Amino acid sequence: MLIPLILSGGSGTRLWPISRRNLPKQFLSLAGSETLFQQTLRRAAALPDAAPPVVVASDDHRFLAAEQLQELGISGASILLEPVARNTAPAIAVGALQALKRDADALILVLPADHLIGDAEAFTDSVARARLLAEQGWLVTFGIRPDRAETGFGYIRRGSALEGDTFRVEQFVEKPRLEVAEQYLASGDYDWNSGMFLFRASRYLEELQQQAPAMLEAARTAFEKANTDLDFIRLDTEAFTAAPNDSIDYAVMEKTARAAVVPVGCGWSDIGSWDALWMAADKDADGNHFEGDVIALDTKGSLVRSHDRHLVATIGLDDVVVVTTPDATLVARRDSSQDVKKIVDQLKAAGRTEHDLHRVVRRPWGSYDSLESGDRFQVKRIVVKPGAALSLQMHHHRAEHWIVVKGVAEVTCDDKVFLLAENQSTYLPLGSRHRLRNPGKVPVELIEVQSGAYLGEDDIVRFDDVYGRT
Repeated sequence: MLIPLILSGGSGTRLWPISRRNLPKQFLSLAGSETLFQQTLRRAAALPDAAPPVVVASDDHRFLAAEQLQELGISGASILLEPVARNTAPAIAVGALQALKRDADALILVLPADHLIGDAEAFTDSVARARLLAEQGWLVTFGIRPDRAETGFGYIRRGSALEGDTFRVEQFVEKPRLEVAEQYLASGDYDWNSGMFLFRASRYLEELQQQAPAMLEAARTAFEKANTDLDFIRLDTEAFTAAPNDSIDYAVMEKTARAAVVPVGCGWSDIGSWDALWMAADKDADGNHFEGDVIALDTKGSLVRSHDRHLVATIGLDDVVVVTTPDATLVARRDSSQDVKKIVDQLKAAGRTEHDLHRVVRRPWGSYDSLESGDRFQVKRIVVKPGAALSLQMHHHRAEHWIVVKGVAEVTCDDKVFLLAENQSTYLPLGSRHRLRNPGKVPVELIEVQSGAYLGEDDIVRFDDVYGRT
């Protein structure tokens, strides 16, 4: 049995301001109508003998992962929730333990959730070649055939040939300087390290026992003490936090004597920067990629992306990135786009929220958009999905007005339950127990006006929540 193990815990800070901690790049539609996570799931599901996936996700992203799995009609997936980020080696360990619960002889195909692959046929062929080695006990990594000297990736030096265009791994190399990367490209002996792997779950755990026993012990304890919450498997926080924060390359692949590499040219990109997204995107005759409402004059080699109902105009620009969102705009040279992370670091240091939340915040029941705020007031646009409901809650410091603009809402306010149709409104006094539910088959949209001394999201006391939040 081949079990895809999808690692979806990344933060994607180099694609700010589109990608943020609460909605990172893997859950965004950056290259096509489906998100990168969904494209990864679909690619894995198309492989021969592929079982439902095991997904390792951050607790913060659990509902995003579940919803996007549901949108694809994928059932039977296991979603493991990391209480803290501990890099790839521990994440793969708990994924391997979950795979072994299904099949003691399971092969696991480790795939980052945020990669783009343009040639699905070449990818499928590479998995078939890797599978032959994995069935013989090899720990197989996929090496991307380089088409340029790239300093943003690690490299794999191929060793002696094995079978069918596969090789032993001679050496893993950290991200090189440009002149060294040019030497690697010229030699023809190196591939980019893709971060994708295939091996038996049991073999990985055997190697982890030899190379990093403390990590395996922490991962096993976190898995054995896990509890089930709705459709999620929550790893034990204390045990998982004790796991060393190491990558699979450092913990296992650089140390094992049984590492193999399968070179592949499959139109791969890790979408690790705006420049990488520009390289992977379709472009016009001037080398530009535009999304949204854009007018460009004398502009070449650029990526310009505007959000809804926002016009972006450029004049006389070459090789730039312009990205707008409702609350932030990025303007950068393409060759400096790796430095976006420095902006994110500055936002964190300043205690700002733009690195963390979008203006439109997604929740398991729908979303809200903070339209306006000032002294003692805030205005939000709230959208509730069909059949969904907010928690039964109260606030200590604010009252609320709800005005329905689309659909029919069911409102609970203390001991009263009633319906609000379009253009109807209600007042929720400070301290009242209230809930909003959508009993219909179309989304409910309403405008919420908050007023009070404190309007923070932490002023919520939940009495009942269908999503298990407290």
